[in-house]
Amino acid sequence: MNRFIEAKRIVVKVGSSTLTHPSGGINLRRMDELVKVLADIKNSGREIILVSSGAVAAGVGKLGLGSRPADIPGKQACAAVGQSELMYLYDKGFGEYNHSIGQVLLTYDAIEHSDRRRNIHNTFERLLEMGVIPIVNENDTVSVDEIKIGDNDTLSAEVAILTGSDVLIIFSDIDGLYTANPADHPDARLVPLVTKVDENLMSTAGGAGSNRGTGGMQTKLTAARRAGSEGIDMAILNGSRPHLLYDLLEGKEVGTRFELNQTAQL
Repeated sequence: MNRFIEAKRIVVKVGSSTLTHPSGGINLRRMDELVKVLADIKNSGREIILVSSGAVAAGVGKLGLGSRPADIPGKQACAAVGQSELMYLYDKGFGEYNHSIGQVLLTYDAIEHSDRRRNIHNTFERLLEMGVIPIVNENDTVSVDEIKIGDNDTLSAEVAILTGSDVLIIFSDIDGLYTANPADHPDARLVPLVTKVDENLMSTAGGAGSNRGTGGMQTKLTAARRAGSEGIDMAILNGSRPHLLYDLLEGKEVGTRFELNQTAQL
């Protein structure tokens, strides 16, 4: 069964490398395309929850810094500046299609604490009932190691589970999972379907995909395994082509789909 065709509630995660230029500034054209596709899919009757990276990268660009700060206070300051920039752009973009957004900033302790987790769940439910598109990010401005989730691939899986979503879709800077790193191996082939995430597969994944993000293929595989443990299928699509989301939800073979079950987990 293709769960993407029937999915009612969808979590979409978009990373910094998709939302920003190599210079660190926001890629406005890409963001406009993403917003238009998500607004249209919401118009079709589906519910959208957007997990958006990009706060630190946007802050770096807005402040005119040459690169991400190496120190934690510097990164948190960039997140504080960049998060407001991101939400302004999302509000402006979705507003053009008559959709309202709501900001949800999370930390690990909030997700793990039972009472706070229940409150977060209830807030998501009410936002969706009101027709709002929740836009989620880690609260990078206040996060420290003890409460840090770490990357938004992991966060998106947790949000999908917390909200009882049907599927999780991660926009990446490549077409999906390959048999090897395509940057180093030109003959690497795209893997259209994954039914098991094991140590062999994890060992083929590298580190962070770009200097503008914290995640890489390994964090996406971890997210797929986490989501799959709760019966949630995941897909990786190329974020430079947001319209691929239409194809995925129509059952066409694009990107990499992860259709796991609990017996396939480690």
